[in-house]
Amino acid sequence: MKSLRKTSPAHGLQLQETERAAPREGEVLIRVKATGVCGTDLHIDEWTPSYHFMAPALPVTIGHEFSGEVAELGAGVSGLHIGQRVTVRPSVVCGVCPACAAGQPDACVTRRGIGVMRDGAFAEWVRVPARNCVAVPQSLDPLVAALAEPLSVSWEAVRTAGVKPGDRVLVLGPGNIGQGIALFAREAGAAEVVVAGHGDAARLQVLRRLGFEHLLDFAEQPMAEALAQACRERPFDVVIEATGVAAVIATALQALKPHGVLVITGIHAAPVAIDLTALVRKHQQIRGSYRAPEAAWPEVIAFMGRHAALLRHMVTHCVPLSRAAEGFALARHKVATKVMVLPDQVFNEAEVA
Repeated sequence: MKSLRKTSPAHGLQLQETERAAPREGEVLIRVKATGVCGTDLHIDEWTPSYHFMAPALPVTIGHEFSGEVAELGAGVSGLHIGQRVTVRPSVVCGVCPACAAGQPDACVTRRGIGVMRDGAFAEWVRVPARNCVAVPQSLDPLVAALAEPLSVSWEAVRTAGVKPGDRVLVLGPGNIGQGIALFAREAGAAEVVVAGHGDAARLQVLRRLGFEHLLDFAEQPMAEALAQACRERPFDVVIEATGVAAVIATALQALKPHGVLVITGIHAAPVAIDLTALVRKHQQIRGSYRAPEAAWPEVIAFMGRHAALLRHMVTHCVPLSRAAEGFALARHKVATKVMVLPDQVFNEAEVA
């Protein structure tokens, strides 16, 4: 089968022929339907310093945002059936560390990520632990189902921020994670959600389709100036950063009200300087947000079921696996919001473009 792989600790990915792995005990084999191109995948491709920890796992098939159908059950698997449509939590816990033994898998200290430290879903088939499979409605579009992992990250960012009814929320970064944050902030009752980017016309247009009107492009007006204008009436209760760009943090804090909360979701390649005196005097808080707890996934899936037609707008491009490099280029140059890579046969059967 075709697989998109990181083969060496250097720039680049390779599309290779690999063997389809049989599921081991407690595992299932998934026939992949759709896999999203994530910022993580772009970093792995470019081999940025934040991902050098992968080196001992190479070579590895990448891809961790995906949906598919259960094709084969390993020994001891129950609760799943052949043909069942699923998405998959990509964080594989060890099951033996003190946290796992205590029934707290979210605190596992030796987890391994599908598509990062073990083979992932930029392939025709992928072998995963059965406990990581999350059933989705059979009627749910596989392209939408593959959004579950990034939407869970967005859900967690809004939960971490404590967004409540009436809040004024600023989302920095109009990509897939930022769009999900905007959706969940609105769902939480935010009175106003402002989303900002830089040279992000295509992604801001998707946000308009999602029903958001308060959009800023810092390529048209400098960030400090645009946010000062946006805060003229009152500053933001919550700012959620989803850019990974260090330069936005200081200005984001200036746009935040006293006792406000700044949540960081972007992965930053270098330390960020912060005016701690101003932070203290304003009683502001900075919180980090990463993966969602396992218990959040059913809530995210339920949200997807209620808003499937709306969420489909987030998937802007689809490419076959044999042309995955084109999809990566679309994502890297911000032409797309979410690029989905489909196995060639699935792509041809779906007749998508």
